[in-house]
Amino acid sequence: MIIGTSIVLGAILTIVGLPGFINYFRKRDEGQMIRDEGPSWHQKKSGTPTMGGLVFIVAVAVTALFASFLNGGVSKSILILIFVLIEFGLIGCWDDSIKLLKRQNEGFKAWQKMLGLTIGAVIFFVVIADMHAKMGIDLPGIGFWNMGVWYVLFVIFWLTGFSNAVNLSDGLDGLVAGLSIIAFGAYGIIAVHANNQPVMIFCFTIVGAMLGFLVFNHKPAKIFMGDMGSLSLGGALAAVSILLHQEISLLLIGIVFVLETLSVILQVASFRLTGKRIFKMSPIHHHFEMIGWSEWKVDIVFWTVGFVGAIISLIAIL
Repeated sequence: MIIGTSIVLGAILTIVGLPGFINYFRKRDEGQMIRDEGPSWHQKKSGTPTMGGLVFIVAVAVTALFASFLNGGVSKSILILIFVLIEFGLIGCWDDSIKLLKRQNEGFKAWQKMLGLTIGAVIFFVVIADMHAKMGIDLPGIGFWNMGVWYVLFVIFWLTGFSNAVNLSDGLDGLVAGLSIIAFGAYGIIAVHANNQPVMIFCFTIVGAMLGFLVFNHKPAKIFMGDMGSLSLGGALAAVSILLHQEISLLLIGIVFVLETLSVILQVASFRLTGKRIFKMSPIHHHFEMIGWSEWKVDIVFWTVGFVGAIISLIAIL
């Protein structure tokens, strides 16, 4: 009952909110500026409304609070997850706003963005520490690694790392929305198994919101989620894995995000060390475009990889 409420209401609020948001951007003739370094055929997407993350962040926050109230009350877990979603989203919003105002594809400086994300991650750590969360991670085949107060460094790395990983992956219509449905759906199932009601509600609310967003974001996209959406989703995904004490599982459930990030790291390292590029273009989704794959083909293949990773994780955990 509560799972269905979370999914349906999250989807409805997103679907209802997006048309007006899209029309607002079109009337003001404002939209995404496409970077020159990307595939040349992406230039036709220039001007597409962006910052759609604002709509689904509001939808998730409202739905998660409402569903939690129906389920017996609003807990610290749901509040801190909503905080991460909003705080990381605000960093992305500021970044997107700079790009729109200056009509360019460059927003925050890297250190400014990382500072904002780090502050959010530290606040998240302080709250979960007060909730007596385990200060360490479970390593498969090894056991629990108690990190003590140094766990804060892992939390910072995990939240900022995956927020940027999802941000890097957001380069094709519908790609991140579809991957988010798979990843949060997997963690929603894990939360059900662990009887963690707050995380379960949050995860399935995002699944619903992403289903609603995908209606407008699939190719050809009528709106992009922007950094506001991708940074918030990445931070929330990492936070969910921590609250479920399934941190390492994110490497497999979020395998596409990991591979996208590794492709950028390898590309940069290879070019700086040898002057040669490994991929035709990075992140890796652009490499496959450059060899002739359509956006739909990349989406479907990447969604499949993410789905397989999620299934393997679920089998191992459950």
